[in-house]
Amino acid sequence: MALLFGIGFAASFPPSPLDWLAWFTLAPLFKLLEAKSPSRAFGLGWVWGTAHFVAIVYWIVVAVGHYGKLSILTSIVPMLLLAFYLGLYPAVFCSALVLLKRTQLSIIWIPFAWVALEYARANLFTGFPWCLVGYTQYNHPLFIQVASLFGVYGLSFAVVLINWFCYQIFLSEDRGSPGRLVTRTLIAFFCVLGILWYGYYQLGSCTHVSNKGNKRLRIAIIQPSIDQSVKWDPRFQTKTMELYENLTRSVGPFKPDLIIWPETATPFFFQSNKNLSRRILGLARELGCPILFGSPAYQETPSGTKYFNRAYLLKPEGGAPQYYDKVHLVPFGEYIPAKKLLSFIGKLVPGAGDFMAGSSIAPLNLDGIDLGVLICFEAIFPEISISEARQGAKFLVNLTNDAWFGKTSAPYQHLAMSVFRAVENRIPLVRAANTGFSAIVDCSGKIQKKSRLFAQEVIVGTITVMRSSRPTFYARYGDIFAQCATFLSVLAFIVALTRRRK
Repeated sequence: MALLFGIGFAASFPPSPLDWLAWFTLAPLFKLLEAKSPSRAFGLGWVWGTAHFVAIVYWIVVAVGHYGKLSILTSIVPMLLLAFYLGLYPAVFCSALVLLKRTQLSIIWIPFAWVALEYARANLFTGFPWCLVGYTQYNHPLFIQVASLFGVYGLSFAVVLINWFCYQIFLSEDRGSPGRLVTRTLIAFFCVLGILWYGYYQLGSCTHVSNKGNKRLRIAIIQPSIDQSVKWDPRFQTKTMELYENLTRSVGPFKPDLIIWPETATPFFFQSNKNLSRRILGLARELGCPILFGSPAYQETPSGTKYFNRAYLLKPEGGAPQYYDKVHLVPFGEYIPAKKLLSFIGKLVPGAGDFMAGSSIAPLNLDGIDLGVLICFEAIFPEISISEARQGAKFLVNLTNDAWFGKTSAPYQHLAMSVFRAVENRIPLVRAANTGFSAIVDCSGKIQKKSRLFAQEVIVGTITVMRSSRPTFYARYGDIFAQCATFLSVLAFIVALTRRRK
């Protein structure tokens, strides 16, 4: 049953249209834990979590198997190892739940415990905050506005709270006194009411901002849909450039203020390939428009050559381009953690990169307007976009290459998580993906335009950039809600454990 419930909960995540299931499908797990010891609950939670994460991250088999040139059986191993590890967080939660369920206001402490473990997963061992529970609601702007206060963790808290309420009211054998039932009902009611009221207020505020006469930028996104298996073949370099040039010239009549190409759009080193680099500069001059694009880069040092995953902002008037180097790399994809101990992985996975992390996070300047760049995986880490916003970024640009994922659920999930970065900072987000999904997201998290998956497309649209604005609570204070939840849930756990021993 734990295994089935874990898979069932995964059905609330993109691309499934059943996102409403998230508000109810944890309740059966809570029922399963009735009258169980902490150790038994840990085991059931680990089964639930492992099954859940296998259903969520199965796309690793495609990425590692097809593009890493490994057999299916061999590529299943890293996916299972990751699922086994991620399953430990629900296991700890289930064990803690057994101790916390009989405490006063368990309807508060238990959601806090879930948030604490999501926060731990997002930060331990380089962090992997993929598909936190709050992300299930990305397609509901009224709900997700709370992210400007507490990040995605605020919505995760609400979802788990309603699940616990449903369990206590409808499934629990011990529903407690009428007074407790009333208290639980009022807490659940005002939690949801508060989220809806705040969402309604913020959506109205965003509409007012759009009509206030702030700067409007015309954006053009180029999605070439180049197959990953030929992307780095030198024989296709010229053909790739011709494709980018043709798609880019097609947006000329729109007269964009910025043209955006995806992550590692140039299958060569822009800094050293003079012939092909001049073609990009010539294109920018021809259209009279800056081009933001991804390219691999390198730096010669006394200790050897260092490689970077870089984004360049090239202006039509020429001069040295501005650039940003990716700071949060994908472990085992772009670099190998503890390389001396795990050097054998490079031999097992030929696709594993050897990149260096960038030295700093800083916006790029587009004619007096700062923009923050997020390269691929960085879009799932809110602290990077917060850093950009604190330094004055008026909108975010996510350059990515999701071709690695194939036609799996991962591109849908990646887009869903990116939407929250716009809401958290109350600034627009533009997404350019090699094979999709490319998108324009406004400051309220509404997806204004979106490409198809694995299709050559050009997206044009406008974003509203506020010249002056106050940072959101979340942009100012970051994950203070998740940190407080961690502290309080640990404290409640210690108290419950002490009482149990007595």
